[in-house]
Amino acid sequence: MTESDPTLVAALEALVEPLTRGDPQSPLRWTCKSTRRLATELTNQGHTVGYRTVAWLLHECGYSLQANRKTREGNQHPDRNAQFEFINAQATRFQKRRQPVISVDTKKKELVGDFKNGGSEWHPEGEPEQVRVHDFQDKELGKAIPYGVYDVTNNQGWVSVGIDHDTAYFAKASILRWWQEMGMDRFPHAGELFITADGGGSNSYRTRLWKVALQELANESGLKLTVSHLPPGTSKWNKVEHRLFSFITQNWRGKPLVSIQTIVNLIASTRTTKGLIVKAALDESKYETGITVTDEQMAKLNLTPAKFHGEWNYTISPNRKS
Repeated sequence: MTESDPTLVAALEALVEPLTRGDPQSPLRWTCKSTRRLATELTNQGHTVGYRTVAWLLHECGYSLQANRKTREGNQHPDRNAQFEFINAQATRFQKRRQPVISVDTKKKELVGDFKNGGSEWHPEGEPEQVRVHDFQDKELGKAIPYGVYDVTNNQGWVSVGIDHDTAYFAKASILRWWQEMGMDRFPHAGELFITADGGGSNSYRTRLWKVALQELANESGLKLTVSHLPPGTSKWNKVEHRLFSFITQNWRGKPLVSIQTIVNLIASTRTTKGLIVKAALDESKYETGITVTDEQMAKLNLTPAKFHGEWNYTISPNRKS
């Protein structure tokens, strides 16, 4: 067909990639370009061809079905790499002194109930587990809010599953509970804690309440807290995401999250061949939203900003008891 119709391939490519092929007015620019639709439009242009031939021609020309790929992160901060180097150097120093290093963040909120959960699981053929058609929140069951703490040195994770609001105090409570349940045993001689966190959410570097909550955490735990935030647009590089949350998602794939306790059990059962251990517990506390932090409260913080990007890197020491 390409011998009898020498312009066929050029016409096809103009339909598939109109902007790069110099045809911005292509009739298929704003439609899904299935092989049947491409064949119909080519026929309308005088090229008699079937959809199977179109598929063959596309493969011969080096085309394949491609999904969107998330690669663009917007404008990169000029000190992005320098901040990563700073975080790595800090973590190395803490680990050499046998002080704990953790990565923290809130996992995606999950609907509780018999809703479809991504992935598949083995069942007798033709007997899939039945779930609801529509994902409308059950007012009685609500949502689960997992906040994760990942111990970088020991490859261990803690997840507090909240049921109220994702606030700075919820984050603080989750970190404190990790320390009491797991951290103290692993680091019995620790006097400091290095925390890496995203730049947004409940542990945002812009949030005053986060720093107030950290001061309370320092006072209650007796630990000097050194905090570094990942630069803007780099949350996917947070270790808690790909060292903890990703494995939790794999572990519960295809399982409807029918209750809060089911979610807690599935998280706590997460293991990997490289030794990841995860513990989880339900946090039934209520966390108030809309709390205003005054300048006076900020002035009382025992906070020391780092010389390099003090808004991203800072240390909060316990306040001396009077």
